[in-house]
Amino acid sequence: MVYFPHEKAVVFRQVLVSWLFLTGIFVLETNAKCAFEAIFNFGDSNSDTGGFNAAFPSQPSPNGMTYFGRPTGRPSDGRLFIDFISQGLGLPFPSPYLQSIGSDFRHGANFATAGSTVLQPTTSLFVNGVSPFYLDVQINQMRQFKAKVDEFASQGQTNLPQPDVFGKSLYTFYIGQNDFTGFAWGGSGAPKQHAPQIASQIVNAIKQVYSLGGRTFMVFNLAPIGCFPGFLVQLPHESSDIDSYGCMRSYNSAVNEYNSILRGAVGQARKDLPDANIIYVDTNSVILDLFQNPTSHGMQHGTTACCGYGGGSYNFNQQVFCGYSKVINGQTVTASACSDPQNYVSWDGIHLTEAANKIVAYSILGSSVFEPSFSLSQYCDIQPIG
Repeated sequence: MVYFPHEKAVVFRQVLVSWLFLTGIFVLETNAKCAFEAIFNFGDSNSDTGGFNAAFPSQPSPNGMTYFGRPTGRPSDGRLFIDFISQGLGLPFPSPYLQSIGSDFRHGANFATAGSTVLQPTTSLFVNGVSPFYLDVQINQMRQFKAKVDEFASQGQTNLPQPDVFGKSLYTFYIGQNDFTGFAWGGSGAPKQHAPQIASQIVNAIKQVYSLGGRTFMVFNLAPIGCFPGFLVQLPHESSDIDSYGCMRSYNSAVNEYNSILRGAVGQARKDLPDANIIYVDTNSVILDLFQNPTSHGMQHGTTACCGYGGGSYNFNQQVFCGYSKVINGQTVTASACSDPQNYVSWDGIHLTEAANKIVAYSILGSSVFEPSFSLSQYCDIQPIG
């Protein structure tokens, strides 16, 4: 049953259920595989399936080694959680909106690009380089996509969805990590000072997509930044800040503060749009448990990167990232990949391995990290994601 938070929505729900039966997307009573015919994703490198690389081609060779056997623009050894979600819902991997060659947009589009931020990137806000495709740009791309779908509907375009797809789609938002780390590097007090603005922009984006016909949204909270090897090396901290799991207390605490603000903003959006499903997704708890207890999930290494240079506790050197070579102290060194990424939580110090992404996806497909309660299995026949 579609979830509605208020009693005043009961009548609307009854009307909607009748409509679902008539249109044939009420999956429990029809032969449909899934009520969601498409996924539209907005985000950064954590869910970028090749968008940034399409705009700025440069693919480190180890990326994609586990599943694809070649670089695909994904910052991982294989599939990302958004790939697994699509697969679990019986949909193809999401094509990057910026990738014009070989893309199939019949089942949605992925607007995520590596380095993307929620807020508009300016030198006054961010010290490190970030993507020009920040969230407002991605929303404008979505708006253009819908306009083109409507324009070409009668022309027989084979790689575009039907115009009515937008009300039958799942919209996912996983973005904000670059805002957080960008402010942290700049020493501008990111979490407390800018968190409300970041959360507000995400909610504003949801409302814009709602105006385009979207009705089911998932907003993923921020991962525990303080546990990633790359941030443990790069972000300033004292040794006393490291907890018993090897993570930075201060940064994880700041992440929790931000997530609390985001949760509240999403809850308010739910009240503002009572006929929409707006779900807060707590992937932070899943990823935190992976870092804290990797062996409980069949892994061996938590805060050590699989693909990197330098060895040691983190195997991460900020001068040479995964897949690249550089001359350091007169010697050419390469940040290469380990032979067993399935035993690592972190792929390159900043992103997850395919194995970790799969565990995150299981929690999402199993609907165990949703607020409010929302069962994907009532909408879709969940498919294996092996």
